[in-house]
Amino acid sequence: MFDIFKNITFVNPGILILLLLLPLLGLWYFFQYKKRYPTLTMPSLEAVKDVSAWRGKLRAILPILRALTFIFFIIALARPQLTLKEEEIKAEGIDIALVMDLSSSMLAQDFKPDRLEVSKQVASDFIDKRQHDRISLAVFAGEAFTQCPLTTDHRVLKEFLAGLQCGILEDGTAIGMGLATAVNRLKDSEAKSKIVILLTDGDNNAGYIQPMTAAEIAKEFDVKIYTIGVGSRGKALAPISRNSNGQYIFGLAPVKIDEQLLTKMSEQTNGKYFRATDEQSLEQIYSDIDQLEKTEIEVTTIKRYSEEFYRFVFLGLIFLLVEFLLRYTILRTIP
Repeated sequence: MFDIFKNITFVNPGILILLLLLPLLGLWYFFQYKKRYPTLTMPSLEAVKDVSAWRGKLRAILPILRALTFIFFIIALARPQLTLKEEEIKAEGIDIALVMDLSSSMLAQDFKPDRLEVSKQVASDFIDKRQHDRISLAVFAGEAFTQCPLTTDHRVLKEFLAGLQCGILEDGTAIGMGLATAVNRLKDSEAKSKIVILLTDGDNNAGYIQPMTAAEIAKEFDVKIYTIGVGSRGKALAPISRNSNGQYIFGLAPVKIDEQLLTKMSEQTNGKYFRATDEQSLEQIYSDIDQLEKTEIEVTTIKRYSEEFYRFVFLGLIFLLVEFLLRYTILRTIP
């Protein structure tokens, strides 16, 4: 109910202290009312039992209307202004492509509840920190596609991210395809810095574009690659097959991440490879990338104000007019 005052500032806020007079005015009105309209004691109400009391009930709103008039006039005297802000970004930010593995192994439960859900949440937190950057989202399994193009509308981007699930693509791990899809979104960008953050939990076993070929293409377009291998060491409870109704059957399976390949891909573009073995280390990796890819952005904030006192004057006049009409027409009393 107070949203109207969310962006309101007052030029003369000290005048608002006059609102404290309202209780005193209420007491004054109460005592004046008792003097003007004394109580009439009658032995019986039988003679007036059918007399309508609507005028008496309606008269009770007169002091309320007068109080509202007083409140809005005081607010108008305080000279409320609506603050309008504009942000002008002078320097270009960073264009970032997030690439997420959606192979069935991302359902492994060495992260709680699984690798995919944790990866989505940590990536979402990372997006919140990059408010001035354009970010896209690509996904891959046995094939790859762009889930969201480069955008500064991070709310929409996070909705796409939250909706990711395993099984929407043919199973497999086409790392080269995922990287190539992301680079294709960045190649025409004029941003000063372009990066890909590719997260996977396996080794390349699908797709018609080799990971190193995709890395070379990224280098040609000045795209830096950060790769993240996600998964514990040893064995983890992961999908090993499916039953007749399509549900995954879980069992212990070795964690196989081609760290050598991911390292070479990153080094090809002066990027870096990271290994996340739990949620905390994955959060730290995104934090490290956030620090590595800081760009100085000059933000000029322009404040504009619009006078809003006339709205309160208008409301006060309406309540005053209604109170005046009621008092001297249908609720008029004979002195």
